[in-house]
Amino acid sequence: MKKLLFIVNPRSGRTKSRAPLFDAVARFSQAGYLVYVHMTDGPGDATRVARELGEQFDLVVCSGGDGTLNETISGLMQLSRRPWVGYLPNGSTNDFAASLHIPSQTENATEAIVRGDPFPLDIGTHNGRSFAYVASFGAFTRSSYSAPQATKNALGHFAYILEGLGDLDSLRPYHCRVVADGEIFEGDFIFGAVCNSTSLGGLVKLNPDRVKMDDGKFELLLLRTPKTALDLQNLIVAITSMEYDYPGVIFRHVKSVTVDTRDDIPWSLDGEYAPSEPHVEIRNVPGAIDLVLYHDDQRH
Repeated sequence: MKKLLFIVNPRSGRTKSRAPLFDAVARFSQAGYLVYVHMTDGPGDATRVARELGEQFDLVVCSGGDGTLNETISGLMQLSRRPWVGYLPNGSTNDFAASLHIPSQTENATEAIVRGDPFPLDIGTHNGRSFAYVASFGAFTRSSYSAPQATKNALGHFAYILEGLGDLDSLRPYHCRVVADGEIFEGDFIFGAVCNSTSLGGLVKLNPDRVKMDDGKFELLLLRTPKTALDLQNLIVAITSMEYDYPGVIFRHVKSVTVDTRDDIPWSLDGEYAPSEPHVEIRNVPGAIDLVLYHDDQRH
């Protein structure tokens, strides 16, 4: 019998009803899996369980937000033999799930895992720490990990927007030197992201036609610091309209990125806080995780 490790974050999501999760366990059992359920008890627990138990299972499914997925993948990335991974999005924004068209309803997402096939997903490392879809700094970044969980649960996207707008009132430039596959960008930036997603914090959107999550490359997005309020307004319009050739916008497809700075630049990895470091190395690990996906139109 196939074995399934079901990692559940009981604190994520807007509803505390466990009924969909019981139904998910029943469906997995019906599909031939012996299911072991683990309810996480705090930050880092999903990583620990995935690392300690992951090799014993054929499939690891996590239920929670993007942070829970980040922890689960971080644990699995430390294994020599990695099981397949399934994701039941139950967070506040679920950027990653939206990028891959994973259903938001637990019942539909469960069925997609049961009927799906493995998709070789690129994973990133940030000074050795794994992330599933984005490493970012600057505007809109602090909001992803500073908004209280209760606020996220109650307001969802709106909480991020409120926090993001708060950042706009106090935008600060970060001076750094960015080297992307040998190309050098130096100066003051209000935002930077190395990502494998079409949505960042529910605020910044990338053109889905320009993002492939299994091509061995990430998308690098840098926004230079605007000089005037009008420049800032135009920059926001350009990003919203996905105009990547606009002055002040740097957009590249890259395998590796290094960031050197003397400034204090806190990072966000899949919405989880990462402290500032003077030298950051970001690498793409192609096809590192087999994520189980199913879509009626076969778009992965």
